[in-house]
Amino acid sequence: MRVVLSLSDDPATTQVERAIMEFRSARPVVIDQGAESALVIGIEDLDEAMSAKLEAIAGGHAHLVLPPARLRRLGLDRQVAGVVALPVVDRARIETLALKVDSRIDAPVRAVGAFDEDALELARLSLVLPAVIVVPLGGGIEVDPSLTRVPTAAIRDYRRAKAADLKIVSRAPVPLEGAPTSEFVVFRGGEGLRDQVAIIVGSPDLAKPVTVRLHSACLTGDLFGSLKCDCGDQLRETVRFMAQNEGGILLYLDQEGRGNGIANKIRAYKLQAQGYDTYDADEVLGFDADQRHFEYAAGMLKQLGVTAVRILTNNPAKIDALTKAGLDVISDHRVLGRPTAENVSYLASKRDRAGHYIDIEGLLASSIKD
Repeated sequence: MRVVLSLSDDPATTQVERAIMEFRSARPVVIDQGAESALVIGIEDLDEAMSAKLEAIAGGHAHLVLPPARLRRLGLDRQVAGVVALPVVDRARIETLALKVDSRIDAPVRAVGAFDEDALELARLSLVLPAVIVVPLGGGIEVDPSLTRVPTAAIRDYRRAKAADLKIVSRAPVPLEGAPTSEFVVFRGGEGLRDQVAIIVGSPDLAKPVTVRLHSACLTGDLFGSLKCDCGDQLRETVRFMAQNEGGILLYLDQEGRGNGIANKIRAYKLQAQGYDTYDADEVLGFDADQRHFEYAAGMLKQLGVTAVRILTNNPAKIDALTKAGLDVISDHRVLGRPTAENVSYLASKRDRAGHYIDIEGLLASSIKD
């Protein structure tokens, strides 16, 4: 008997990661559930050639899966995903339903079935637009054997598996302006194929509650000083505060655009320039208010030896996530940026629509005094 040796410790996770890369490259993936299978592909970068190939396979049985946020923008009161039939794989119609700002639903929406939610989750993991075409495979349909295949169970378990698979891959001293005694610790895992970084500022006493901040990466604010958000100010103020107050740990998490990815964040910025607020812009694209997961951040802290924290945040979801993960949250403290003409409405939206602890009036009064 010939024995085939698997070189992966977790073949199911490996299959999902291959599927993520295929989705990001606008190539189809086959999802398997028992004896049934379906061909799935994101609508991002869908061209006429691929539409024609899908049409040839589908035989009128393809459908478009849309998340609840997008269905609400199309005029429906929905809290769950739904399915629109595609008698013809019409690229223009798909783009209209999935992306155009002023679109309205043009056909009945039925409940999701097998594969649909898993296909949407694969799109979210891939940081592409959350809208997918699903083609059930049956009746002797054969597809290219080189296509990546992934079981539904592996997709559903992927986030938990990655959070449990966090490991430190490198660390080194990195002196920072105002915090010369700092160390960067790089973790692999947590969110898909990405790395996460813990910055240990100073020499915090791990036997006591440690000052901690969970900071979602923001390329536009952290690096380029965008006036549209307060992220860069929060980042630098956190490092300064920790350096002057017995140290702390800043987790720099790869969660650009509230977990939607940089491409979708910039799409949302374009909509904001047209008058949408930050949450409405995301809803137009099919995203709910916040796609981020913070549970794995607790795993990073635990690996560093932290058991109790004083958290710097304005976001109640971060406090709740660390508490549920078993860390002792001793206290929570605000970390605020400068109000600008460009970010006041953004800060108000975070306060009013997501419950962030932001005293905008106090910020404005303070900035006037300064």
